[in-house]
Amino acid sequence: MTVFRLSALVAVALALVACGASAAAPIDSGIRGRVTVGPMCPVVQEGVPCPDRPLAATIRIRKPGGKVVATVRSGAEGRFRVRLAAGRYVLEPVSPNAGAPPYAPPVAVRVRAHAFSRISITYDSGIR
Repeated sequence: MTVFRLSALVAVALALVACGASAAAPIDSGIRGRVTVGPMCPVVQEGVPCPDRPLAATIRIRKPGGKVVATVRSGAEGRFRVRLAAGRYVLEPVSPNAGAPPYAPPVAVRVRAHAFSRISITYDSGIR
């Protein structure tokens, strides 16, 4: 009976270890960013501030080969955060006014394991 109990305990322990090994570890890396739009004044004057403004925008995240792996939206304060595995990505800002300003160019980002890369995306308002 003792050998049977010991065998049963070993079998249960091995099953628990096997289940734990197959479970995916949580992703603890990704990208944090802020999205702004500017310029906001048609004429910039010395001594008169005209800071860029936060922008709520949609950002597509692609692998360098082109496959979209995530889409994220910045909040009213322009901030966003997305969890991604370590690797290289291209962030593709989406124009909120299809075919009209504001525009922003794609941004290449490298995400390192166990860290969040910080980036800034600035849309061009088209104001001159």
